[in-house]
Amino acid sequence: MNGSMVIGQYVPGDSIVHRLDPRAKLATIFFFVIVVFFANSVWSYGILTLFALVSAGVTQIRPGFIIKGLKPVWFLVVFTFLLHLFVTREGEVLFTVLSFPIYKEAVIQGLAISLRFFLLILITSLLTLTTTPIAITDAIEELLHPLKKIRFPVHELALMMSISLRFIPTLMQETEKISKAQASRGVDFRTGPIKDRLKAIIPLLVPLFVSAFKRAEELAMAMEARGYQGGEGRTKIRELVFQKRDYATFLLFVIMVVGVFVTRS
Repeated sequence: MNGSMVIGQYVPGDSIVHRLDPRAKLATIFFFVIVVFFANSVWSYGILTLFALVSAGVTQIRPGFIIKGLKPVWFLVVFTFLLHLFVTREGEVLFTVLSFPIYKEAVIQGLAISLRFFLLILITSLLTLTTTPIAITDAIEELLHPLKKIRFPVHELALMMSISLRFIPTLMQETEKISKAQASRGVDFRTGPIKDRLKAIIPLLVPLFVSAFKRAEELAMAMEARGYQGGEGRTKIRELVFQKRDYATFLLFVIMVVGVFVTRS
C-alpha cells in the first residue's frame, strides 16, 4: 500500500470506528469541523486534540502509517504558521530574526490556525481510512435523502463524491510513478529556478490527465457493461441501521463539544 497519502485510502479493520455507522461518522466529522473554529483557549484546543488522537488510536491503524500519510500536507501546516509570523503585528515582541520582529500574538495565532488545519486533516482522513467508498456513498445518500423531494440528484452526487475520494490515492500513485519515470529521463523537479521547475511539471501533468481520463472511461464502460443504474428502484444488500455504539459516539461527541464551549476563554 502506498503510504504517501492516506486521504482517500481505506484500511480494512475491525475496530469500533470501522464498525460505526457511516452516517454517524459523517455527522460527527461535519460538526467537528464547525466546533474546531469555536476553540480559542489552550484547554479547548486540548480537548479537540485529545478527541482526534483518541479517535485515531482506537482505529487500530499504525500511528506511523497515519503520520507518514499526512506528510504531503505538513508543508501547508508549516506554511500557515510561518505566514502568521510575518503577517501578524500584534502583542509584545518576543525576539528578532534578521532584524525582523516576531510578535507574541503572531506565534499564538500561527499555532492555533496550524493546529486547526492539522486536526481537520486528521479527522477527515480517519473517515476514509475506516469507511469503504460504498459505505460513504450510502451514508451521503441517506443524509441527503430529504432533498429528493425537490428532485435533487442525491444518488448521483453521492456516487460522484465517493468515486472522487476513491481515486485520490490512485492518482497520487500515478503521479509518483510518472515523476519517477520523468526523473529517470533527466527531468529535475526539485532544483533550479522556479520557471524551469514549472516547465518540468508540464510533462508530468499531461500523462497524468491522460491516465485520469482513461481510468474514468474504463470505469464508465465497466458500469455500463454491468447494467449499473442509480436512483429510484435501486436496492442495497445492507441497510444502514443505527446501533448502540453509534448513539454512544454521539453522546461522547456532545460531551466533548460541551467541554470545548465551557473551556473557551
